[in-house]
Amino acid sequence: MISRTTIDQVYETARVEEVIGDFVTLKKSGSNFKGLSPFSQERTPSFMVSPVKQIWKDFSSGKGGNVVAFLMEHEHFSYPEAIRFLAKRYNIEIEETEQSQEEKEKANAKESLYLVNQYAQEFFEKDLWEFSEGMAIGLSYFRERGFTDETIRFFGLGYGAEKKDHFYQKVLKAGYSEEYVVGTGLVIKNDRGAVDRFRGRVIFPIRSMAGRVQGFGGRILSNTAKTAKYLNSPESEVYHKSQVLYGIYESKKAIAKEDVCFLVEGYTDVIQLFQSGIENVVSSSGTALTPEQIRLIRRLTSNIVVLFDGDAAGLRAAIRGVDLILEQGMNVKICSFPEGEDPDSFAKSHTEEEIKSYLKTEAKDFIEFKTDILLKEADQDPVKKAATVREIVQSISKIPDAIQQEIYIKQCAEAMEVSEPVLFNALAQEQNKKQKPVRKIATTTDEKQTLIQKMPQQELASNPLLHLERQIISILIQYGNHEASFDELIVSSDEEGNLVEESKTIQTKVYEKVFLDLQQDEVEFIQPEFRSLYDQLIQTYQLEGELKIDKVLQQEDPNLGGIISDIILADEVHQLHGWEKKNIFVKERESVVGQLVSETILTFRRYLIDEKIQSLLQESKEGEQTEESFEFLEDVMQYQGLKKLLSKKLNRVL
Repeated sequence: MISRTTIDQVYETARVEEVIGDFVTLKKSGSNFKGLSPFSQERTPSFMVSPVKQIWKDFSSGKGGNVVAFLMEHEHFSYPEAIRFLAKRYNIEIEETEQSQEEKEKANAKESLYLVNQYAQEFFEKDLWEFSEGMAIGLSYFRERGFTDETIRFFGLGYGAEKKDHFYQKVLKAGYSEEYVVGTGLVIKNDRGAVDRFRGRVIFPIRSMAGRVQGFGGRILSNTAKTAKYLNSPESEVYHKSQVLYGIYESKKAIAKEDVCFLVEGYTDVIQLFQSGIENVVSSSGTALTPEQIRLIRRLTSNIVVLFDGDAAGLRAAIRGVDLILEQGMNVKICSFPEGEDPDSFAKSHTEEEIKSYLKTEAKDFIEFKTDILLKEADQDPVKKAATVREIVQSISKIPDAIQQEIYIKQCAEAMEVSEPVLFNALAQEQNKKQKPVRKIATTTDEKQTLIQKMPQQELASNPLLHLERQIISILIQYGNHEASFDELIVSSDEEGNLVEESKTIQTKVYEKVFLDLQQDEVEFIQPEFRSLYDQLIQTYQLEGELKIDKVLQQEDPNLGGIISDIILADEVHQLHGWEKKNIFVKERESVVGQLVSETILTFRRYLIDEKIQSLLQESKEGEQTEESFEFLEDVMQYQGLKKLLSKKLNRVL
C-alpha cells in the first residue's frame, strides 16, 4: 500500500488548476478559474476550479471534489491509481507501507506479471510491423479487415510468429524470469519443452481500466490448423476473464461522455465500430457476460445497448444476458443487426451517420425485444405464451427500482394482452420480500438496531430530512469552529412545582452546539455519506479543535469529496453568472450563523420527533391492547410535549 507520507506529499504538491488544466481549458474568473464541463455538453461555462481551496465543482453534473476526485471521475482511476498518476506527474517517489514478507512477495509477483505482459505486447507489436512474417501475414490480415494503420497502432495489435518458441527465447534473453513468463500463460512449458501459446496468431492485447496489459486474445489465421480459432490468456493473478472487458481502456472516456455503452461480442467488432466513430463500445471477449463485467461498465454509465448478430443463437444470447444487467440496476436496450450481418461487417459497409442512425432507431427496450422474440416462438400456443409471460415477469423482478417495475408491468400487460393484476401477482411471487428499512431514533429503552436505507442524491430536494442533514454538514464545514450567540429557552420548575420558562443567551462554538443538541436525541443520520462526514467532522473538532479543509478533502470515497466541494463552492455559483453585474448581491451567512444553526437543528429535531410519534402510533394501532400499549401512549405524550417545546423554541428563532 502507498504510505500516508506519500499521499500527504502528493496532496501538498499537486495543484488542482494545473492538473485539470491538462484536460479542460480554463479561464481566470476572479480568484477562481472556470471552463466548460468535461462531463456534459454545454455552451455556457459551469465548471469552476478554486486554486485557493484546491477544489473543483461542476454545477452542470453536480460532481466535485479535490484533484484526486477529478482524476477518478474523468480518467476513471481507482484511488491508488490517481495517487500514483499525480506522484509520477510531480516526480514524487512512492513510499510503500511496511508489508509482511508474504504480502511483498505477492505484490512483487503481480507486478512482475504485468511487466512481462507489457514486454510481450511491445514485442508482438514490433513483430507485426518489422518482422517479415508478421508483415506478410498479420499486417496483411488486419488491413484486409479494413483497419487503418492508425487504428492498428492505437489498439496495439500484434503478431505471434509460427516458430514454437520464438517469443520464449526472446523474453528470457531480455532478462525476464521464466517463472513469470509461464505464469502469464504466454508460454506453455511441460516435459517436452516450452511452446509459445499465441504462435501463428494475430494478437489483441487486453487492458485494464487504467491501461495496464492484463492478458491477450489471439486469432489463428490458418484454416487447416486443428486448434481453437480464438484463444485467450489463461487465468492468472492479473487476468481474470470474468472481470475484464476488451476495449474498456480505449473507450472509457467516450462511454462516460455519451452516457451509454455499446456491448458487442468480438475484438474486431470493437475495433471496427471504434474506427467508424462509435467509440463508446466494449466486448465481453466472446464469453458469457458476468456481473463483474457489468459493474465495470456501471462505473462509467448506467445505460447499456447490447449489439448482437441477427441469427437466432445471437438473439437468445442477448436475452440471457439481460437479466444480469437488470440485476445491477442498469438500463438496457438490445439492437440486432440484419440477418447475415454482425457489428464488424455492418460498420465496415456503412458510414458513421448511418451506423448512429441505425443504433438509435433499432435499439429496443428489453421488454419490447424479449416480447417480440418469445411471442414468435410461442406461435399462438396458449401454454407457450403463458411460459413467455412468466419469463418476462422474471426479468422484471430483477429490476431493483419499484417504479420501473410498475412501468414495465403495464407495458408487458398491453403487449401480451394480460391483465395488470395478474402480472402484479406473478411479480409478487417472484420477488423476495424485503422489510422496509426504518430510521433509528434511540430512546431510553433498548431498541433493536435497524437498517438505514441509502437514498439517492436526487431525493435531497424532496426529502426535508436529507436536506437538513446536508445543511448540518454544511454548517460544520464552514462555521464549525466559529463562536456564536444562541438564544436558549430554559424550562425549569419553581418552589411550588410550576413550570417556568426563561430566555438565556449563551456563547459557544458552533460544533459544540450542534453536537450537544443532536446528542440529546441520539440522532443517527439517514444518508450514509452524511453520517460518515458528521462523525469525521465532530471527531476532528473534538480532537484537534479546528478543521483543515485540505485534510477533510482527502477522501478515498469520491462521493464524500464531491459533497464537501459542493458545499464549499455552493456560495460561489453566482460568480459563473455575474450576479453582481446585475445588481444581485448575496448575503453572507456568517452574519446570521447563530440563527441559522438554531433554526436548522430545531427543525431537524422536530422532524425526527414527528417520525417517532407516527411510528409509535402505528405500532400501537397494529398491536393488541396490552399494558405495553399504554406505555406506548405515555411515550407518545412525552414526545408530543417535546415537539411542542421545540416548536416554541423554533418560533422564537424565526
